Amino acid sequence: MLPDTFLAHMPEALKRLHAAGCRIVTAESCTGGLLAAALTHAAGSSDVVAGGFVTYSNSMKHHTLGISGTLLERHGAVSREVAAAMAQGALTHTPDATLSIAITGIAGPGGGTPDKPVGLVWFGVAGGGQVDTISHVFPGKRGEVRAQAVRTAMALLLDHAGRLAAE
Repeated sequence: MLPDTFLAHMPEALKRLHAAGCRIVTAESCTGGLLAAALTHAAGSSDVVAGGFVTYSNSMKHHTLGISGTLLERHGAVSREVAAAMAQGALTHTPDATLSIAITGIAGPGGGTPDKPVGLVWFGVAGGGQVDTISHVFPGKRGEVRAQAVRTAMALLLDHAGRLAAE
């Protein structure tokens, strides 16, 4: 669950996204829709949020967002390549969206490996003809990892929206 203090900032974040002319779509795996829920928490969110995809399984990533099975097999669901493809797929499958954010990671407590530890989350942001990716390894338990991922995704959305508005 996201803290009320975080959710209290949603109206201002939505105003900034609206002012930048953004229409958002999310593609979430490890956060299971928490980002979309946070974005739609405040009244007026329908002016900014087009919708969201919760693609927890590889099959959903493939069938809903168009991620190739080969890409998933080669890099794994938690990777730069899949985060970028999720962001692009969400944007492609949502014609009225101008900006997308994708989140894929290992929230734990299990599932980590030496190369991909618990807490590793990849983000992809697509809009304005480009796709950017970034990763973080968040400390804490499952809920803490997911909450930190949502906060980071919001910061990335606002940063990207600001850059799009400046162009």
